[in-house]
Formats: sequence, structure tokens, C-alpha cells
Amino acid sequence: MIDGTVGVAVRRLTARFAAVGLDSPRLDAELLVADAIGADRARLFLSPDRPLTAEQVAAIAAHEEGRAVRRASVAHLLGVRGFRNLDLRVDGRVLIPRPETELLVELGLELPDGATVVDVGTGSGAIALALADERPDLVVHATDVSEDALVVARENARVLRSPVVFHHGDLLDGVPALPGDVAVLSNPPYVPDGDLAGLAPEVADHDPHLALFGGPDGLDVVRRLLPAARAFGATLVGVEIGIGQADATAALARAAGFPDTEVRDDLAGIGRIVVGRAPDRC
Repeated sequence: MIDGTVGVAVRRLTARFAAVGLDSPRLDAELLVADAIGADRARLFLSPDRPLTAEQVAAIAAHEEGRAVRRASVAHLLGVRGFRNLDLRVDGRVLIPRPETELLVELGLELPDGATVVDVGTGSGAIALALADERPDLVVHATDVSEDALVVARENARVLRSPVVFHHGDLLDGVPALPGDVAVLSNPPYVPDGDLAGLAPEVADHDPHLALFGGPDGLDVVRRLLPAARAFGATLVGVEIGIGQADATAALARAAGFPDTEVRDDLAGIGRIVVGRAPDRC
């Protein structure tokens, strides 16, 4: 049980998290202690000798158990994840937004004025809500096959007062015909089914498997999405993918009617999104 002061709590949690092999033990400890005392991280440095109340001790202990034993991510424990300019509510119903997914937002920011975007497999609403926030001229729709995920996304939209229109259905099912050029952006499930044992417990045990796994090679959903996007009338498609999937995904995009393809790397130099453009492109 952690007791004493704020500074002592941070040091003890840091040591515990380091002992179990977490990647960022000090940062995790600071974020979780700050949440438990109802303050931001700056307060930890300003008041390290601040004594803890019994309620705060209990809250810190619960966070310690959640992070060190159950291996829930900090985002799951806090119920919020920063993405671009937004703080999004998250829980076990949605995939925790990753930094590499910002590449899809950056692609959307390149669209012409007034373009229409459909975010397929929206989860928490991260891509759609970020685009609506940064490019209010865009018409943004979002879909998900999971009704539970849409509850989270719609709540995020309500809090942010976002105009994103949400639809329930598989891929583009349930989305009405949309006028003009349409861009389809998606972070679909792309982890091969056989990779479960190799995933970090923060992912394998806490992210929804529906949003993670894409069949034997990870591309089952991508194979359906690309022709569905072209049949829907999309003239641009952007799909997030995993390591080693770029060439196969680009070939699938060309076969689906997007002959002009490119691969964009993430900060680690990994081919992370495949962009396909049709002749009548955005």
C-alpha cells in the first residue's frame, strides 16, 4: 500500500512499474498519481511534500494494481486519451488511438475545401472528430460495426459539440449516398490472427479484438473495404496497415479501382498507410 506524500508515491510507483518492465515507468507513475490526487502533472513537481489523504492512497493503490498487475494502459485507467488537439473518452469498447493514426488525419487535411470524408471503423471517433475540429469546412461521416463503439464515439462528439454524423453498419453499409468527391479513411483491424501471443498485454487483454484482428494475414477487412469504397463512389482511400502489409495492400487498392497508390511511412520508417486515388480523384 502506498502512503506518505505525493513525491513518495511517484517514486514508489516508478520503481514498481520499472520492476515489471513497463516502457515509461516515471511518466505512467506521474500521470496516475496526478489523477488520483485530482491535479495535473505540474502539481506533482510544485508540491512533492503534499500529504496524501486516505482516499488518495486508495486511488493510487487501485491504479498501481491496474497498471502493474492487470497491465491496463494508462489511457484505459484514466478513461481518456489525447489525440491531436482533442481529449477523447476511451474504454474497453474502443481501440485506444495510436500516434501513427494521425497520418490518416494528415491525409484528410490535404482534401480540397468542402470535401466529404467517411471514417470507416471509427471506434472512439478519433479520426473523424479530429478532422471536423481542424477542418470545419469538411463534411465528415463515420461508421462502425460495433454499436458499443458508437456509443463512445457519439459521447465524444457530444462533449466536443462536433457535427460528425455517425452510422451503424459493416464498412459503408448504412451510409447514404453522398454528393461530390468522397474520401474514405480507415484504421481497420489488421493484426494477423496468429499474432495474439506476441501482443503487449495492454493491447491483447484490454483492446477489443473486433478492432484488432483481420484474419490469417491481417487483411481480411481491407480486402472487403477497398472495393466497397470504390463501389460507394470514393475517389480517394487511405488505410492504416501493419508492418509488412504495404505492398499487398497497394496491390489490393489498384485491383479495386484506385490505380494511383502511394505508401506513407510513420516516424519509425514503417509503411503505415496506403493511399489510393481513382482517376476522378479528390
